[in-house]
Amino acid sequence: MNERFFSLPEEKQQAILNAGYRVFSENSYKSSPMSEIAGAAGISKSLLFHYFRNKRELYLYLWEQAARVTMESLEGCQCYARADLFEAMELGMQAKLEIVRRCPDMAAFAIKAFYERDPEVCEDIQASYRRLFDLKSQASRFRLDPERFVPGVDLAAMFQEMYWAAAGCLWERMNRGRIDPQEMERDFRLLIDFWKSVYLRGR
Repeated sequence: MNERFFSLPEEKQQAILNAGYRVFSENSYKSSPMSEIAGAAGISKSLLFHYFRNKRELYLYLWEQAARVTMESLEGCQCYARADLFEAMELGMQAKLEIVRRCPDMAAFAIKAFYERDPEVCEDIQASYRRLFDLKSQASRFRLDPERFVPGVDLAAMFQEMYWAAAGCLWERMNRGRIDPQEMERDFRLLIDFWKSVYLRGR
């Protein structure tokens, strides 16, 4: 990546990133032409290649930026500081929904990138995801008291099941078209209420 990109005015940098998020969120990696991204950003294709050597470099940079924003939002809402898992999930959900409302193209790109299977970027995306959103490290942040849950429940398996269900819900919404934050919130609240009824002691 050409460091001159960072010497651009903030507004111009953001226009390029927003164009990338929009085009990549609407198409697969392979079907997203750099010429379309350049046009959406209001610059020439050659200038875009001046800032990013190739499409792969731009794609991975966009992913890292989206991941950074997500991590900052999750840390900012202090969901990991909560002792109650379901309260933490509620806060995390609200933080992610705020990203969807504020940056819909970036949010849609991040979901699509996670499921992208093009060999040119797939491995790098998955390696980055494991590094930033490692399930074991996330689960260990919560002080899960076995006494609060039904006897004999495997807490690690429970956490993983919740993660898979949430990820599947996002993917289903993505395949229907643009993500509706209100529908997303409704679906996640239903999931959280269901998990409480299944896993919490005395529910």
